[in-house]
Amino acid sequence: MTGPYDDILDLPHPTSKKHPRMSMAARAAQFAPFAALTGYGDAIKETARLTAQQLELDENEKALLNEKLLLLRQHLTEHPLVTITFFVPDTKKAGGSYQTITGSVKKLQEYERRLVMNDGTIIPIDSIIELYEES
Repeated sequence: MTGPYDDILDLPHPTSKKHPRMSMAARAAQFAPFAALTGYGDAIKETARLTAQQLELDENEKALLNEKLLLLRQHLTEHPLVTITFFVPDTKKAGGSYQTITGSVKKLQEYERRLVMNDGTIIPIDSIIELYEES
């Protein structure tokens, strides 16, 4: 098969003696301002990030948790060391995640329905699913 460019197909690539070859990063940077979907990658990552739904405790679990909170209230002056698993709502999308922390309880604010830890962490009582007193 012959074509109109057969005479130049096998020639070496021309290189300038005045201008050095541009690096691949510099060549790619030329086209960066034309990215049509700015922020699209971040939106994809946010959509792919998984969140959990808050579990609803049954009546037995609620009663057990209430007993533990009553015990905790009785020993509050001792600043007991506890491990608490609780739900933290996500600020950007539906659902959230569960966190487990271990620390000393400073206050039990019954009216606001929250625990205040010695490190300043505030935990809503309604978001607690597990509470263990450390020995």
